[in-house]
Amino acid sequence: MPTESRHGPHGSGNGTGRKGPRKLLIALLALVLAGTLGTGGWLLWGRGGGGSDASGKSQDPVAQGPLDVRETVERPPASINGKMAFRFTVDDMKPGEHVEMPGMWATDRILAKGINKTLVGMSIGTDAAPGDEKWRLALDGPICGYTRHVTGDNRTAVLFRANDRADEALCNQVAFVDLDDGRLVWEARFPVSQAGSESADAPGTDKDRPGVAVAHGTVAVTWGGGTLGYDMKNGDTRWSTTTTAPCQDMGVAGGRGLIVREQCVSGEDPLSVGVWRSITYKLRKLDPATGKALWTYSLDQGVRDVQVPSVDPAVIAVSAGDSEVTDLISLDDQGHNRATISLRNGAYVAECLLTDYLLIDDCPTITVGKDQVFIRSKDQPEVPTWNWIIGFDLATGKTTKKFDSGRGALLYPVRMSGDQLLALRVSEDNIAPNSLVALEPGTDEEVPYLYFGLPYEARLMTMMEHNDIIVQNGRLFFGVKSAQVPTDAKTKQWMYLVLGIEGSAPQKS
Repeated sequence: MPTESRHGPHGSGNGTGRKGPRKLLIALLALVLAGTLGTGGWLLWGRGGGGSDASGKSQDPVAQGPLDVRETVERPPASINGKMAFRFTVDDMKPGEHVEMPGMWATDRILAKGINKTLVGMSIGTDAAPGDEKWRLALDGPICGYTRHVTGDNRTAVLFRANDRADEALCNQVAFVDLDDGRLVWEARFPVSQAGSESADAPGTDKDRPGVAVAHGTVAVTWGGGTLGYDMKNGDTRWSTTTTAPCQDMGVAGGRGLIVREQCVSGEDPLSVGVWRSITYKLRKLDPATGKALWTYSLDQGVRDVQVPSVDPAVIAVSAGDSEVTDLISLDDQGHNRATISLRNGAYVAECLLTDYLLIDDCPTITVGKDQVFIRSKDQPEVPTWNWIIGFDLATGKTTKKFDSGRGALLYPVRMSGDQLLALRVSEDNIAPNSLVALEPGTDEEVPYLYFGLPYEARLMTMMEHNDIIVQNGRLFFGVKSAQVPTDAKTKQWMYLVLGIEGSAPQKS
């Protein structure tokens, strides 16, 4: 029998909603990234001319196959001197033009990007522009959902609209795509639901956003009225679950398993201001093969939002009475509370994104390992500035390891690589190099992976909360999530869309 546990907020607040100056940031990024063709240089940095003597000590945390979600264990490159591995730019964006670029994925030879209603794959090692794609997959309509996860055989899932009619098109189609060759493995259509407690296929414009995730052998889609599980191999429906008013399935997290977020609204118009006060959330851990609920975890009324940075071990990020993440909660295999990590003192920052796409596991600076969760501290006010990454024990909630950025730099967790934490150190003076490092929680050792510089026009691409940042197969990629040219621009603009970095010597075999 599935188990159920509960969590209530420790306090309440009167905030008006999650802070999300998305339009302002898009404009800011566009202003900084835009430039004239050929401006900006690629800087190479390094400490000495040799490679690192350190070797990757970690092993894959779980046995993996082609139907599992990929968990790559990275190795230190043969050379820690960074060089350009890939560049994707555009030189003809018009004043006022806006392009959505949802999703970025990398394999050992392809960098794939979503661009409006198209997926494109470009060969790593090239200086690419639109038209230089290795493959191009046009969908029927704009991409309206995606997952950051990739399977062991380099496949992923995206959602897309039925057509280009922005005001009427339904986000009701899912595609499973091979990232190496751009092949559409299969596609399927799923229902839609109107925002609120009534589920229907009516053509209204206020519709719940569907979510998509992948776990072993299954692509899962939440559509408000329930969740569907598709077979990765052929797209057949493996299972389905339903919800009844006033509850709806609103988002799914994947990886080593599936967790569905269920949202229940009572007593108020679901589109009214302050509706969060009448919302309660439940999380259901599902068996990817059957859709059966293994456990249910309930949160009390007064929680503004709940995100799922990790499915296994289960860690949730709760915004209780505030617009920011106030607590991280670790759960055991039965869905019971193991430890609550309070972030209310303001010393630490745990960020989960609120975007136009329903990704409940998009928490760029929360990295979860086997026994610990890592987040960053707030930037320190001293000049030059600095910060640190702190670890919390998932069993006790107590602090464990602390890794300092050093003066004049900021340190951000990126992802786990086996038992090591990969982190990005961003130089604040634009003189010292940026770096990708591996932090070893067991020994406090720091292993340098790459030292690199970025062109001036691309310096904001290191902002993790506003860009896609991927480490894969010894390379580091930065990609914008959207591109926009200010309406008052006088001419067409040239912009960086994706930048990739690798070691200046071939990877060790």
